[in-house]
Amino acid sequence: MAEPFKNMYNEQFLNRFTKDLKVVIPDLDARGFISQVIDDDWENRELKQRVAHITTILKKFLPADYKDAIAKILELLEYVERTHSDYSVIDDTKFGLTLEYGAILDNYVDQYGLDDYETSIKAIEKIIQFTSCEFVTHPFIVKYPNEMMAQMLVWSRHEHWGVRRLASEGCRPRLPWAMAIPDLKQDPSPIIPILENLKNDPAKSVRLSVANNLNDIAKDNPQTVIDLAKKWHGKSKEVDWVIKHGCRTLLKQGNSEIMELFGLGSVENISIEDFQILTPKVKVGDSLEFRFKLLNSSNQKTKIRLEYGLYYQKANGTLSKKVCKISEKEYAGNSTTYITRKHSFKVVTTRTFHPGLHQVAVIINGNEFEKYDFELVE
Repeated sequence: MAEPFKNMYNEQFLNRFTKDLKVVIPDLDARGFISQVIDDDWENRELKQRVAHITTILKKFLPADYKDAIAKILELLEYVERTHSDYSVIDDTKFGLTLEYGAILDNYVDQYGLDDYETSIKAIEKIIQFTSCEFVTHPFIVKYPNEMMAQMLVWSRHEHWGVRRLASEGCRPRLPWAMAIPDLKQDPSPIIPILENLKNDPAKSVRLSVANNLNDIAKDNPQTVIDLAKKWHGKSKEVDWVIKHGCRTLLKQGNSEIMELFGLGSVENISIEDFQILTPKVKVGDSLEFRFKLLNSSNQKTKIRLEYGLYYQKANGTLSKKVCKISEKEYAGNSTTYITRKHSFKVVTTRTFHPGLHQVAVIINGNEFEKYDFELVE
């Protein structure tokens, strides 16, 4: 099983963190800091709880006044930038400081800065140039919706790619692990001008964030994304990629307008034959294996998005569908293609497997074909 994320906060990290912190707080009791962090409840804390706990301890060692505390944090960042070559900002896909730093500094502004808008916004703009801290913007958007969305629009034109990325990532309506933004889920219109500015950004990580924001919006306001996709399509290769990735949920749902936009049309001349489940009983930890023949009876080559739906057994006995992509390409006219696929049931932290009936079905251009049963066993 993979190492839990919470274990990235360990004594080795805390030694590094306090060593840097001691530069800006010379009288810092590093041993006392670490001993207060790794207390009797440390092992029982999950990731977010560990971050919040470290932040609480950090507050004890920083100046009591929030503005003065932020000044120390910014001084720390300047020291890191000046002296730590391995912490320097790498490129537009990787921040210089580790995620561990970012979560703590992010959480500090979140916990203690919500009532000091001006100081916090300046801090966020600086911190994001070193390390990811997009979670902190959500509570500020909830409390200061108009001011924050205007600020995000300004940030979308910032010279630093990390700040521009924050302009999109920081207002994603469904950003994982972040506070929800109900107003933006209901009405995403304030986000659109930001995405307009960033859709063709030179930084790949910024374009990826735009795509992820579109995908979030599509889950609550699909027509908004459909209209944008039609408007942006063909602007550039990069923008077309943003649209395609941003429409991935709509593609998995088989939305006809999006399918047509990307040249994925009728399956009238496409058929499936000889579907076989090669592993009718799959042990947890092993893989489902299946195969079938894909027939294109048209005289013309046909672009096909080939997927399969995996219906997982839930604890209450119902089935929950997950769509997995096989390929998207053109198939020659009057052709037969043999497809074999494996799907792993290796134990992961993000999904709990429940033994019993499962199903699998082939999906072509959003059209689902017959379901076939298999059994998952301990």
